[in-house]
Amino acid sequence: QVPLVESGGGLVQAGGSLRLSCAASGRTFSSNVMGWFRQAAGKEREFVAAISWSGGITSYADSVKGRFTISRDTAKDTVYLQMDNLKPEDTALYSCASTVYSLPDHRASKYNYWGQGTQVTVSS
Repeated sequence: QVPLVESGGGLVQAGGSLRLSCAASGRTFSSNVMGWFRQAAGKEREFVAAISWSGGITSYADSVKGRFTISRDTAKDTVYLQMDNLKPEDTALYSCASTVYSLPDHRASKYNYWGQGTQVTVSS
C-alpha cells in the first residue's frame, strides 16, 4: 500500500494554476515534515517545497518562490501545493514525501515515505 497519494495534476496553460493534494493512506503523517519534489523527463528529481508538522515553517526552491504555496490540514492529514503563474518549465511528475526530521529539508535522501506522483503539464 502506497503511504501517500497525490492528486490534482493535469494539463494547464502557462500562467494558469493548479492545486495538488497529498493524502496519507494507511498511516498518519500529521507530526512529520512533508515535502514536494518534482522530476521532469530526463532530469534529476528536485526539491520544490517543504513544511513543518505545525505548518509554521516552510521552505521553497528559488525557482518556485513567490508562485507556489505549501500548506497542510493536520485534521485531514493532507498537504497541499498551490501552484500559480505556472510556466512550461514547471512540467514534471510531482511527488510528496515525508521525513522524520524536525525541520523542512531540501534533500530527497532525508525523506522516508513517498507517493507515486501526479503529472503536471504546462503548455506554452
